[in-house]
Amino acid sequence: MAKLLLRGIELGLVEAVLFDKDGTLSISEPQLITLAKARVFLCLEQVDPALRPQLQDLLERAYGLRNEGKALCPAGITAVAHRDHNLISTATALAQTGLGWPDALAISELVFAKADQGDGRREGRHTSDTTEGLLPFLQQLQGLGVRCAVISNDDVAGIEHFLASHQLSSYFSGLWSAEHQPRKPDPQAVHGLCGVMGVAVEHCALIGDANSDLRMAVAAGIPHQRALGYTAAWSSAPPLNEPHPLIHHWDELRVEAAF
Repeated sequence: MAKLLLRGIELGLVEAVLFDKDGTLSISEPQLITLAKARVFLCLEQVDPALRPQLQDLLERAYGLRNEGKALCPAGITAVAHRDHNLISTATALAQTGLGWPDALAISELVFAKADQGDGRREGRHTSDTTEGLLPFLQQLQGLGVRCAVISNDDVAGIEHFLASHQLSSYFSGLWSAEHQPRKPDPQAVHGLCGVMGVAVEHCALIGDANSDLRMAVAAGIPHQRALGYTAAWSSAPPLNEPHPLIHHWDELRVEAAF
């Protein structure tokens, strides 16, 4: 184990750090905006033109699109929730325009399948950039034997592609995805990941960009001071609840040998 410090203040001993992916390891806002706008466009194609203005407004608000589609709410469903919740939200918006639920759900499933075909993250053509200063911190952790893992609502392929694209795979020894059960933000997701890695929950830190990440960490048994909010990956800072410690740049964190 090693001592984890934030801006010089010791947070305790850790044997592993669990990282959220989108909005923490990766600057995912540009690609998530593209995905959300594609879903909106494809939905509008499926309905009567008279319904399109109402549906566009419903979908943009549900997805968290802001500033005429130039920004994304970091606490919104596109940014935080897994694909299934986004699909149900889409069907709900369609139903609010007067469609029956079976039709709304069928259109949502069709739209998501089409949007997935054009999603560069899934096709392997593109990947989000890493957040600034991430690699030196990962190198510090690895140098002192602190293990790293990803806990994300992306799928396994998306997580692995991101890590491989940035030559980060060797720094991570575990992952927990939307394909694992239970999914985050269930605290048992933390226990499942720690069990796979063979580490004690109470000797971990968790870093994420959403209040659901931080609540999950504390509920799972990670000490409050090591449930850390990361703020620097979005065009507007995520609305993270105090008094969780907040990280504004990776260089604010460091690890030291524990003697």
